Amino acid sequence: MKKAWRRVAFVVKFWRFLPFIREFYFARDVSPKHKAWPIALIIGYLLLPIDVIPDIFAIFGFTDDLLFTTFILQRLVKTAPPWLKEKYDINDKKII
Repeated sequence: MKKAWRRVAFVVKFWRFLPFIREFYFARDVSPKHKAWPIALIIGYLLLPIDVIPDIFAIFGFTDDLLFTTFILQRLVKTAPPWLKEKYDINDKKII
């Protein structure tokens, strides 16, 4: 349960990660492969009309969207260079 609350808190504080995400994409030491897959996942998720739980089921419908967003942000943090994690005081244990 504690793990789930950390993930929700991570997404709620998403505004804090906007500068992190910008620097991640402008960093020269991050490979293009690591920069391309989150964009591809987001575009694919938006284009495919498949939802695990349809959004018409109020709170439960948005749960899969929240989990998908959390997954992408976790992957970005894991593939980010150490200097970027230190700069924004982000580590894998805060998110997972």
